[in-house]
Amino acid sequence: MTAMISYIFLQHYWWMIISLLAGLLVFLMFVQGGQTMIFTLPGTDNQKTMIINALGRKWEFTFTTLVTFGGAFFASFPLFYATSFGGAYWVWIVILFSFVIQAVAYEYRSKPANVLGKKTFDIFLYLNGSLGPFLIGTAVATFFTGSYFSLNYMNNVIWAIPLHGLEALLDGRNLALGLAVLFLTRINGLLYLVNTINDEDLLAMSRKKMIINSIAFLAFFLIFLVSVLLSKGFAVTGDGTVILEKYKYLHNFLQMPFVLILFLAGVVAVLWGIGTSIFKDRRNGIWFTGAGTIAVVFSLFLIAGFNNTAFYPSLYDLNSSLTLGKSASSKFTLKTMMYVSFIIPFVVVYIWYAWKSINDKKITADEMKEDGHIY
Repeated sequence: MTAMISYIFLQHYWWMIISLLAGLLVFLMFVQGGQTMIFTLPGTDNQKTMIINALGRKWEFTFTTLVTFGGAFFASFPLFYATSFGGAYWVWIVILFSFVIQAVAYEYRSKPANVLGKKTFDIFLYLNGSLGPFLIGTAVATFFTGSYFSLNYMNNVIWAIPLHGLEALLDGRNLALGLAVLFLTRINGLLYLVNTINDEDLLAMSRKKMIINSIAFLAFFLIFLVSVLLSKGFAVTGDGTVILEKYKYLHNFLQMPFVLILFLAGVVAVLWGIGTSIFKDRRNGIWFTGAGTIAVVFSLFLIAGFNNTAFYPSLYDLNSSLTLGKSASSKFTLKTMMYVSFIIPFVVVYIWYAWKSINDKKITADEMKEDGHIY
């Protein structure tokens, strides 16, 4: 049986795992989105404490998923890891730094020995909430728009621009996806707070903020989506040569109808969760937008890597662009890791159980006044 598993199947299997982890990561960044609200959403210090504690009970899920996503990418497609982290390192340094200060903030914000004051750590949380999603979205956009690098015969990366990744901020399409991810995490953060906190004033204000952020998200997401679908993409020919193909990503959707259906279903789920929360005052919108977020991100990753597409294209040297076949680990490594990946469903069940246990009781103002672990 194992002999029948092809190398190409393993490459595609692991790209699907990477895509799923990316979807989970973007959804779980509702923590970051909620953190951007701590200065504008609450009307009192106690409401701010409720928000931070609601988010603080979930921040480890996001951090763990980020580490798992990076580890899985490194193990399955090490050449991408070496190229991106070795060349576009300034972007990744800022992203990782923002997550480090988030962990420090949750750990020390309410400790008696906090000499910096709570406001300093609140600023740390805000910076992580703003920079993390925006820069991750901008970095992922380069899967479609390309980066300026080349690889020599030893696969050593040469980055053609001294900004080392920050040049991605000069492309409007990258900025559009970065801002779309940021506003999506803010929407999911608001929906999570609506689902978790019992405070009528806070809930009313959350729904008002949701309208503004939803309009911004839809605008930036449509700009990115339309511009990418109508632009040239990076196709791989039968002999492995990378060429520019007009409407490549639109073709990928049309030639993989299941992916297109999943993408559209995800968009509908996101809009449904937002709409029912704003117009029907429902509190379970996070589950619709969460599922929709995972489906949309999963689909975008699939059209970036499947159907003979270079998932990390080079604008400096087309044939240095990375494809699944070019950047994957050995067949033995991918097959061994495939067996390990079978435990993922059990991990998901554990996360669901832990989430449910934490959320059994809604957060209230009175709870914040009680002794216990407060962030």
